[in-house]
Amino acid sequence: MESVILFYGLLFLVAFLYSSVGHGGASGYLALMALFSIAPDVMKPTALTLNLFVSLTSFIQFYRGKHFDWKIFLPFAIASVPMAFVGGMITVDPFTYKKILGILLLIPIIRFLFFRNISVKDLRQSNIGLSFLIGGSIGLLSGMIGIGGGIILSPVILLLKWADMKRAAGISALFIFVNSISGLAGQFTKGIHFSPDMYAYVAVAFAGGICGSYFGSMKFNQTLLKYLLAVVLMLAVYKLLFSGG
Repeated sequence: MESVILFYGLLFLVAFLYSSVGHGGASGYLALMALFSIAPDVMKPTALTLNLFVSLTSFIQFYRGKHFDWKIFLPFAIASVPMAFVGGMITVDPFTYKKILGILLLIPIIRFLFFRNISVKDLRQSNIGLSFLIGGSIGLLSGMIGIGGGIILSPVILLLKWADMKRAAGISALFIFVNSISGLAGQFTKGIHFSPDMYAYVAVAFAGGICGSYFGSMKFNQTLLKYLLAVVLMLAVYKLLFSGG
């Protein structure tokens, strides 16, 4: 019983913090499920389904705050959506899946620990060709692993100086939503397995996403919570990479 309560508490925390920066939280959900020894064939569709609810909530909040740019978003999405579908059709063996996931989880750890507030100055014009390349690559990986790709796209946009932090968050939120739909569609062609507790997962993640997207637009000190989440992610990385997952 204690482990169930802990799981739902951490699930709420993941949805809260990821949505506060425009992310759906799939990498965090996958980390939690890895820690609680849930099978990979259940992890992937579950994470993408939770992504749908949390990323859409986050996108609406950032869009209402005028933190979005269709011109930057569309090339990414046009390339990523079909590739996410292809990725969702690809079956990765459990050992390889866990190693790839463990490496990918290092990205949100770095994001939450060292890049909490990024100030981007001297913005540059986005490049359509490069956007197609980046979007397609992230889309394929997203479908294969069961993430929306925002945790990768957001820092890329910031590093290229195509948008400030809040606009990058808004773009990433919708990017996650469309990729999650496409990745799930691809997985449906192979057959999908959900946890019997899926409805409870959705309810808790949705609640966390609403709270996170609301407080993310306010001056709310999340430092302690982000350190806690980073610790959870690090435990998952250790389990996936060094203890056989």
